[in-house]
Amino acid sequence: MNDQPRRRPAKPHRRPKKDPVRFLAFEALRAVDERDAYANLVLPPLLKKARAKGDFDGRDAALATELVYGTLRRQGTYDAIVAACIDRPLREVDPPVLDVLNMGVHQLLGTRIPTHAAVSASVELARVVLGEGRAKFVNAVLRKVTAHDLDGWVEKVAPPYDEDAEDHLAVVHSHPRWIVSALWDALGGGRAGIEDLLEADNERPEVTLVARPGRSTTEELVKALGEDNSLPGRWSPYAVRMAEGGEPGALEAVRESRAGVQDEGSQLVAAALAAAPVEGRDSRWLDGCAGPGGKAALLAALAAERGATLLAAEKQPHRARLVERALVGNPGPYQVITADGTRPPWLPGTFDRILMDVPCSGLGALRRRPESRWRRRAEDLEAFAPLQRGLLREALKAVRVGGVVGYATCSPHLAETRVVVEDVLKGRGGEPVEAEWVDARPLLPGVPALGEGPDIQLWPHLHGTDAMYLALLRRTG
Repeated sequence: MNDQPRRRPAKPHRRPKKDPVRFLAFEALRAVDERDAYANLVLPPLLKKARAKGDFDGRDAALATELVYGTLRRQGTYDAIVAACIDRPLREVDPPVLDVLNMGVHQLLGTRIPTHAAVSASVELARVVLGEGRAKFVNAVLRKVTAHDLDGWVEKVAPPYDEDAEDHLAVVHSHPRWIVSALWDALGGGRAGIEDLLEADNERPEVTLVARPGRSTTEELVKALGEDNSLPGRWSPYAVRMAEGGEPGALEAVRESRAGVQDEGSQLVAAALAAAPVEGRDSRWLDGCAGPGGKAALLAALAAERGATLLAAEKQPHRARLVERALVGNPGPYQVITADGTRPPWLPGTFDRILMDVPCSGLGALRRRPESRWRRRAEDLEAFAPLQRGLLREALKAVRVGGVVGYATCSPHLAETRVVVEDVLKGRGGEPVEAEWVDARPLLPGVPALGEGPDIQLWPHLHGTDAMYLALLRRTG
């Protein structure tokens, strides 16, 4: 008789189950990190492919989008929480592991997904993409995270406001400290204003459409969207907001370029330039940094209504092709060229109106591109400065006496806005330019809180737009 104890049969090896929603979100986060890609460019083709395979429905796509954007927006806060739950420096955690962890933390602290589901789904994802050993690490960290809600964790990991206000705001609102400092300087005021702005940067922006004058109407867009999925623009007469989201490309007017997707701040910049008074002739307009074409398309439509022509210039050939696509079918005369605005092919004094929406840090669009807040560095502004001054200086040469130049940036940083304009007007770094400020505020009737003028600064928390800046200058000699 065999007295040996019977061994239990080994558990059968279970292959990890691939969750298509979380796997896709992980793919998008890795592309953002590894290739310096932008989520708004990476995610749509991934979602389209998943839908084509039959893996996704509308709810799946919405969850994947929330996981990607929510994780990117709150990355700074989540990094601090994860750092408090591990026994090594955060920099020693491999980036793919940190992506799985932060996405898990977002599910636990930033969504209504039940705790057990958030943990188990994250651990299962880790098994698929990282392996069993790292999955155990993910499990251990996330179980520590479940000890507190978001407010409880923030209280633990953020320094007190009274001891270090900027670092406190950086952790609480998930912005790099240097960006908090720069935005606070640009905004001015006390704690309430900067907190409102930082909170607005972490909110999902609405999809806003523009009805290009003479080609489409807001009434047409409202009818196509349905009254339940449409809201009027807050400030722009050409704007319609999509109340429930959806796919703008499904609209006939958008497919035909009679309408487009465009933030209201961008619409207001183009509208203000078009409304600025000029002396004498008003037939030649220039968009000197036209890519990807949203402002150029609106300007071309406004120019056509007055019998004027638009020249749209863009340095990068692939962006120039996007401008051509945006302008196709415009009823008025226009031309798209590939040209460098700092070494322009046109003669001085050629144009009556010029828009220079210059390359910049993009700090005004952090709602739309949350990953850029982690990618940008304060020293990047030094690289933009000579280009911004050069483009404005050449624009003031290209406009005729009595004509108007609009200098615009999608950034509220003072080093990219008023400082650039004042340096060019005073001849710092180049020849002085004979030009005067035009008060832009009366050109946007009904829009509140535009600042002390004569330039204007829009804000996400005050206007529901990107933080667009516009200075209007009239050449005087």
